[in-house]
Amino acid sequence: MAEIGYGVAVKVLELLGSVTYQELSSAWGVRSDLTKLERTVKTIEAVLLDAEEKQARDHRLSIWLGELKDVLQDAENVLDEFQYRILQKEVMKRHGSTSKKVSNLFSSSNPLAVRFEMAHKIKNIRKRVDEIAAEKDKFNLAQGLEDRKLNMQEMRDMTHSFVDPSDVIGRDDDREKIIHLLMEQAAGRNVSVIPIVGIGGLGKTTLAKLVYNDERVARHFQLRKWVCVSEDFDVRSLIIEILKSPADSIDENLSIDQLQILLRELLKDKKFLLVLDDVWNDDHNKWIELKSLLLGGCKGSKIIVTTRKRSVATIMGTVTTYNLDGLSQEYCLSLFKKLAFKEGEENLYPNLLEIAEEIVEKCKGVPLAVRTLAGILYSKVDEREWKFVRDNEIWNLEQKQGDILPALKLSYNQLPLHLKQCFAYCSLFPKDYVFKSYLLVQFWMAHGLLQSPDNENQDLEDIGDLYIKELMSRSLFQDVYEDGLFTYFFKMHDLVHDLAISIAKGECSVVTKTSTLAAEVCHLSILESGQEVTTQLEKLSKVQTIIFQTGQSMSILKACISRFKYLRMLDFRDSSFEMLPNSIGSLKHLRYLDLIGNDRIKQLPDSICKLYSLQTLLLGACSNLERLPKGIRDIISLRFLMVTTKHTCLSEKAIGCLDSLRFLAIADCENLKCMFEGMEGRLTYLRTLVVYGCPSLTTLSLSIRHLTALETLTIMDCKELSLTEMEGEDNQDLKLSLQKLKIGGLPKLEVLPQWLQGSANTLQQLWIGECENLKALPEWLPRLKSLHALWIEECPKLSSLPEGMEALTALRQLGIRGCPDLIRKCREEDSHKIAHVPEIVLDEDSGSSSSPSEEEVHNGKEDGVSEYFLEEEEFDISDIQ
Repeated sequence: MAEIGYGVAVKVLELLGSVTYQELSSAWGVRSDLTKLERTVKTIEAVLLDAEEKQARDHRLSIWLGELKDVLQDAENVLDEFQYRILQKEVMKRHGSTSKKVSNLFSSSNPLAVRFEMAHKIKNIRKRVDEIAAEKDKFNLAQGLEDRKLNMQEMRDMTHSFVDPSDVIGRDDDREKIIHLLMEQAAGRNVSVIPIVGIGGLGKTTLAKLVYNDERVARHFQLRKWVCVSEDFDVRSLIIEILKSPADSIDENLSIDQLQILLRELLKDKKFLLVLDDVWNDDHNKWIELKSLLLGGCKGSKIIVTTRKRSVATIMGTVTTYNLDGLSQEYCLSLFKKLAFKEGEENLYPNLLEIAEEIVEKCKGVPLAVRTLAGILYSKVDEREWKFVRDNEIWNLEQKQGDILPALKLSYNQLPLHLKQCFAYCSLFPKDYVFKSYLLVQFWMAHGLLQSPDNENQDLEDIGDLYIKELMSRSLFQDVYEDGLFTYFFKMHDLVHDLAISIAKGECSVVTKTSTLAAEVCHLSILESGQEVTTQLEKLSKVQTIIFQTGQSMSILKACISRFKYLRMLDFRDSSFEMLPNSIGSLKHLRYLDLIGNDRIKQLPDSICKLYSLQTLLLGACSNLERLPKGIRDIISLRFLMVTTKHTCLSEKAIGCLDSLRFLAIADCENLKCMFEGMEGRLTYLRTLVVYGCPSLTTLSLSIRHLTALETLTIMDCKELSLTEMEGEDNQDLKLSLQKLKIGGLPKLEVLPQWLQGSANTLQQLWIGECENLKALPEWLPRLKSLHALWIEECPKLSSLPEGMEALTALRQLGIRGCPDLIRKCREEDSHKIAHVPEIVLDEDSGSSSSPSEEEVHNGKEDGVSEYFLEEEEFDISDIQ
């Protein structure tokens, strides 16, 4: 993966370019070496993209890239140690000499030792980088290819419109649905655009062909045109392709003005169907330019767009996107038998038919995968060959151009480099793994994969969220579920996961007792335990990621900490350690530590507070954890903290000094009575706060006025909490940034807190549930000008909406369930207050999980508020762990 090398080069340059490094390098006498290193890495970075493209054809270049990546990773590790020392100095500056070691490290009596150590490491790295860089010239690499386009031969073959319907299995329902959309008359539009979206190999083009050649469609449209767009969305070329016909040729030397006149003349007064197949362009301006030339057709004209990218569908579509699903197992098996056996021979080999069913399961409904594996086995009757295909991952099988992995790889090739790395690292997680967006972002952040923001007000978490949305848009993530207040949950299709594995091979590995690890592997997901696994790990040295998928012994944990000094991520989720070893504090580079579900651990070693670079600490469901370590304030880089503890009070000394926190979740703390004491003016960067399942909690002692960055607040299942203690401050002119608020399971809550008015211009989503003593909604509720979603559930004492609800002009969704008096009022005398809301669900049955009846949905979609209610019934803190 040359892009990994490129990514490391970018990280090295980012570190070298920081003001902090420049100041420290001058103070320690290594400025000259670092300047030379920066200059050399820049010259290498300039040719890395060309090297990536050429390495498959030049084995020497591939070896050079491997050596380069190795030395750049060493450079990154040395510079990261610089960063650790800077943080260490900052801890001493903030909190005094927390240990003799820290104070001595920077004392005037010991400057030579520090200077000599770092100078030696830097000089050695610079020499190695110089040696590698000197070899690049022999490969004739081009510079400055950041915006290069993929060669067209890398793209899929150009498509045509013909298909034999007898060759297509399982798409009759999809064909009928698309034809129905084609025959529909769209109100107010001459031309409607129907996007068909799905991953590569799913059969989007085949479905479009079926529809295009259907006799009903041919009769309905006076003109039909098929254009394979592929990667280059050039308007002039597209016009020429639309104008071409079997009978007449087009003078391609005509000007764009002459061509557009011919196009408008062709379409004039005709009801036409245009298929734009395999569209990748999501430049809105290019689409607008073409669309303006296509509006001259008769009313009822239609355009079908096939694409892998949801962003294309969003830009081009005028009707709801048609998300193409995979074929059923039954249809896949029928297709496989048709393609793997010679005609009439399938019943001659019952032993092979049994294996065929298991092979087809690997395809997960993707017809091109079925075709690929059937093609490998066509006319072969040796059971061993069939079992070989059954027992091997698809990425291990030989693939030809046009097979499933090369087809899927087109989606990968189209990614920008930073997204290529993020996608490849996802191969570490098992198939069917449910990703949670914020944890994946923290994982990427731990490895430095998120580009530094151009906007100083933008957090890395925001950048990571954009990366996830982009990968969703390109159909590389699927089964997306958006929790109304928290995050995205999603999966990777098995074949997309296979693609990620094939790309990350050599960088990321899944470890079993029988696996074979390359020496250069950096990221491990360990599925099994035992001596065989331990022996494999002994061959490695530069591991940065270890994810334990199964329980491990304390000895292997200690061995990993001792051997792998460059670890960025350690995941011991659901382990059974009673105590982490003190050696955990030696991991200077560690960014991400996951101990969720370790219900035996009672305390954390004080040495954990030496992890000054740690950004993510997950202690959720650690039900026997007695307290947080006293020196936790020294983990000054911590941005994401999730904790369960037996402690009774979380005070300023426990977490209030964690000034870098962006996300804080405190869950299932049965003994916790108070929080945030003495934290006035702290946690000013906190953006998400979750308090869940703390039945003894009586006070938050939360000075809301100082949480100016808080965007999401969730307080759930705290039966002794009334929130009134948060009212003891002046709410006049309070300016908050809260966007999403969820409160529920608070039987002592009688009124909504006044400080909510401080978010009158920002609050977008409000969910209130299971507050049986909430007596009335406040008269100031209509002042929440940005509110677009309001859900109220199981608040039986509410009887009416406040006056002035009409002022909530941004409100798009209103859902009320289990509030009989309030619902009756909304249907009768208060109906005028909410008449402007597009989506309304009123459901009297508190236990109902069925879809609302037609009369319960007012001018809205059933997949709006009602679906949210269904999801909320299943909410649990495990959703965010």
